[in-house]
Amino acid sequence: MSRQYPKKPIVGVGAIILEGDSILLEKRKNSPSKGKWSIPGGLVDLGETVEEAVIREVKEETGLEVYDPRLVDVVSYISSGEKGAVMYHYVIIDYLVTSKGGKPKAASDAEDLKWVSFYEVEEYDLTESFRSFFQRNRQKLENASLYF
Repeated sequence: MSRQYPKKPIVGVGAIILEGDSILLEKRKNSPSKGKWSIPGGLVDLGETVEEAVIREVKEETGLEVYDPRLVDVVSYISSGEKGAVMYHYVIIDYLVTSKGGKPKAASDAEDLKWVSFYEVEEYDLTESFRSFFQRNRQKLENASLYF
């Protein structure tokens, strides 16, 4: 299925990885939103659960091994192209995951990775969908031990 002008929505996953009062952000290497900051993630493969997908995508993009995915939110990203046709339509399922440790290294679809304090996140050039997600869920993320 083509990612541009798809016939159906495409299912993706995002990983929230926390370290103290910081979140791991990823600078996107590819479209849509190339050059903008978001969280590690990607598409769900056929025959793969969303939990398996988020664990795989984190490994591919950051080199980190993660476990225990906990659902945080579901985000829709819809972007129009020529003549109002839907150019991109993603349903993104975002999970809080726990890292087994290590230093993240940008790979695959990631141009760069950076630990960013919750207080500085909105100063970055974020994807539209991640900015909306972060504003809705910031309090939960800051107090993750109480919610997850």
